[in-house]
Amino acid sequence: MRRLILIKHARPQVDPSLPSEVWTLGDEGRAGASKLIEPLRAYPVARLYSSTQAKAKETAEIVGRGLDKPVETLSDLCEHDRRNVPHMESREFISMIALFFKEPDRLVLGDETADEAHDRFAAAVDGILRREIGDVAIVTHGTVIALFAQRRARQEPFALWRRMGQPSFIVFDTATWRVLETG
Repeated sequence: MRRLILIKHARPQVDPSLPSEVWTLGDEGRAGASKLIEPLRAYPVARLYSSTQAKAKETAEIVGRGLDKPVETLSDLCEHDRRNVPHMESREFISMIALFFKEPDRLVLGDETADEAHDRFAAAVDGILRREIGDVAIVTHGTVIALFAQRRARQEPFALWRRMGQPSFIVFDTATWRVLETG
């Protein structure tokens, strides 16, 4: 059985004066990323792939060092493009994300629709799956993970997005797209 492990990055240090795509991990985030190492040992990946965004890349580098695996970054593994969205209060942001999932073909937040973000991310994942032979691990972001899980594994995206911690992971059987494990 071949598995795809999608890993949501560890908790970043939130700085409302900076765009979220440049946020880095603080002490709490680095400690959280380290806790991924042991559960991910169960999956014999050759390398880790990561979004180019700092919080995901740092998470991947910590896990990669712990597993003695190289890390390769790809920009198409990045989060839904919301560089043009100012920092929002939590309640407002959650409401906008709910609408984003509810109306996937409409531009409701940022510079990509949910459909566009999914298609970009899924194409990158499928490209990696064609290149690699065994299990694949990708460190990325919650919104694109939820979109992917919705379309491949029939997961309800908003509920999954709300459940995912920082960090967390979801494991799929690539033959059936059944969810095998979450952590």
